[in-house]
Amino acid sequence: MTLNEVQNSIIDDFSLFEDWMDRYQQLIELGKDLPPIDEKKRTDQYLIKGCQSKVWLDADLVDGKVQFTADSDAIITKGIVSLLIKVLTNRTPQEILDADLYFIDKIGLKENLSPTRSNGLVAMVKQMRMYALAFQAKSNNV
Repeated sequence: MTLNEVQNSIIDDFSLFEDWMDRYQQLIELGKDLPPIDEKKRTDQYLIKGCQSKVWLDADLVDGKVQFTADSDAIITKGIVSLLIKVLTNRTPQEILDADLYFIDKIGLKENLSPTRSNGLVAMVKQMRMYALAFQAKSNNV
């Protein structure tokens, strides 16, 4: 699936829920499906700054595609990072850098999160783009 096809699929899934309590429940369920991050990566080195909850994020470049892994100590935040991984993992660094993450606005995520969670969302996206930028810079120097 293309990046936009994944986003459209998420928009379709969230459109099935009329109220935000159901959408929060969906986020919680998505977080439960997130594969666990390596315990060795649950350190300050992998913590995302700017999130009120603890969110650990790491990325590897495999065959030119970025593979993200993450975890959080908060169930809704874990669901949010799970959504971001669903959209951005297995993409080239350039795709990640160019991505217009319109699904965030389309499903109403930003305006239905508390200001601290919303700041955390921005910090997660920023960190994922930083990994992509670092991988792109590294591959351009090889």
